[in-house]
Order: sequence, then structure tokens, then C-alpha cells
Amino acid sequence: MTPLSVRRAGPLDARPMAELLNAVIALGGTTAMTSPASADTLRDWMARPRAIWHLAEDPEGEVLGFQWVDPHPTLGADVAQISSFARPGRTGLGIGSVLFEATKPACRAEGYVWINAEIRADNSGGLIYYQSRGFEDWGRLENYRLATGQLVDKVLKRYDL
Repeated sequence: MTPLSVRRAGPLDARPMAELLNAVIALGGTTAMTSPASADTLRDWMARPRAIWHLAEDPEGEVLGFQWVDPHPTLGADVAQISSFARPGRTGLGIGSVLFEATKPACRAEGYVWINAEIRADNSGGLIYYQSRGFEDWGRLENYRLATGQLVDKVLKRYDL
């Protein structure tokens, strides 16, 4: 198993994280994002109030995955919305596990009470990941329209901090 290190992500990490994210978007089927994101876009997202970003990297400094939370836009200030990404072809290495172990205490310190995850219903890997972290189903969004016009369902899961 590849040794992983996890740390808070900063603006200088935006380029490699955008490259990883764009590789996931290009594969399709696991994220609701359908258009590539630039490093500048990620830096803007990172600068949002109460945003928390972590990345996992190998000993050579290759970004293997990242996770971020920020306040959910409609569920209230005590609810964090989570997004998680692992480098294609490098899943199953414990990347998501080490990221979430860093994200949980950071969310508590920021004053979040629970974490919301919205996972495409056709993303079996994502559903398994969040379930294995202790997230519980609490709802479903049916016929969510992606930017491409495609309709997908999303499973809503929550993790109480």
C-alpha cells in the first residue's frame, strides 16, 4: 500500500487538484460536475468563508485525492456540504478514509453540526464510500438536471458530528 500523507490544501495546490478533478469529470458518471474546472476556480472555492480543504498525497508529492466542505447553500450554517475525489486508477488505497479522518475534526472546530453528501444514485463507489464512513440516508433528489441536460437521481446522506 502506498504511504499517504494528508494536509490542509492551499492556493498553490489548486493546479494539481484541478487536474485531478478534471480527470474525474472527463471519465463521467461519478460527479454532477460536467465541465472542467480551472485552478483559478478552485482557488475561488477555497477562499469561501468556512471552506475546509484537505488533500492526500504520496511520498513524491503526487496529489492522490482531495476533499472539501463548505456551508450548504440551503440547509443552514451548521451544515457542511462535502465533496470527495480520488485520482482515477488510484482508488481503493485508503485515500478517502484518511481524508475524512482529517475533515471530521476540522468540521467540528469550524462549528458544523452535520455533513451532507449528495451522491449520484448511479455512483456505486461513492455510495459505498460514504456509507462506509458512517453516513446515513436521509433523502433523495429525483431527476436532478446536470449542466449537460442529463437527468440523474441523487442520494442524500448525512453524517452527524
